[in-house]
Amino acid sequence: MRKLFPLFLLLFATLTTSAQTPASKSKVAKPIPVRVVIITMFERGEDTGDTPGEFQYWVERLPLKETIAFPQGYRNLRYNPEKQVLGICTGMGTARSAASIMALGLDPRFDLSHAYWMVAGIAGIDPADGSTGSAVWSEWLVDGDLAHEIDPREMPKEWTTGYIPLSKTKPYQEPARAGEYNNAMHLNSGLVHWAYDLTKDLKLPDNDKIREMRMAYTNYPTAQQPPKVMMGDHLAAMTYWHGQYANDWANDWVKYWTQGKGNFVTSAMEDTGTGQSLEFLAKAGKVDFQRYLVLRTASNFTMQHPGITAIQSLANEEHGQDKGYSAYLPSLESAYMTGEKVVNNLVSNWNTFKDKIPGN
Repeated sequence: MRKLFPLFLLLFATLTTSAQTPASKSKVAKPIPVRVVIITMFERGEDTGDTPGEFQYWVERLPLKETIAFPQGYRNLRYNPEKQVLGICTGMGTARSAASIMALGLDPRFDLSHAYWMVAGIAGIDPADGSTGSAVWSEWLVDGDLAHEIDPREMPKEWTTGYIPLSKTKPYQEPARAGEYNNAMHLNSGLVHWAYDLTKDLKLPDNDKIREMRMAYTNYPTAQQPPKVMMGDHLAAMTYWHGQYANDWANDWVKYWTQGKGNFVTSAMEDTGTGQSLEFLAKAGKVDFQRYLVLRTASNFTMQHPGITAIQSLANEEHGQDKGYSAYLPSLESAYMTGEKVVNNLVSNWNTFKDKIPGN
């Protein structure tokens, strides 16, 4: 027994030390403060120095010099310690965006309790509402995936779509469901209008290529105007849809789910997934959902112009001579120009905006 006693003491001391180490480390390691999280969805290559995606201009210009490993997400994070701004590239699609934002929100290395979250990505735009190169702040986000669907070849002749809200038996059946079945997400109206007012007078990039494209939309006078900062609502769907009939559906779907308060303007994939994660994280006390902003800039139109088919329009934008959207680079510029003004205003006035949300 006496021989075993020293071994017992050694084992006890070892266990006690190892048990205390994480706790002592957590007391020493202070979470990284974050004022703004910039949310992008894709990057075409490296973070810097090559053909840009949504992430690159933020990394190079804001700049976001520091790289922070993020193995639980899609891509490493970037950070500016002076401005306390964090950049994330979530990956494309609702699943990746939701998973990446949830992973970030639960990461103990960061203090996100007062952070503003701003999506800055490209999108399609309805030619009835705006032109390519434009920057659009959204108040309503509508999910375009959660639904029943009947193949149009089997739907009743009087229907305009085979897409049916969950728990309904025909398109746009009233009343629209609330709660778990509700596809609409309403952002903080005061904050959205504040961001718009701050940026509405910006002169956005324009060039001959996008002038030529927008002038083809002869029946859409709004589409023929130069790019501008505007407000309009957003439809997020994992399926990359395109064409006049799908565009009509998008307008009707947004109108239905927002009870006529929203107007479909931009189309992309991820923002309801990002918003869902932020809503859940807010319930857990990790973030403030009221600080969520969505800025989408128009890289292409959501439907064809007169004289061509929907498939010709889609093929030209996806696989055309320049292998990309007609307003791809201008839309990236618009996203940075518009978003940067909001980010720097939040950072510069942090003594006020840390505890008081602008516009509220």
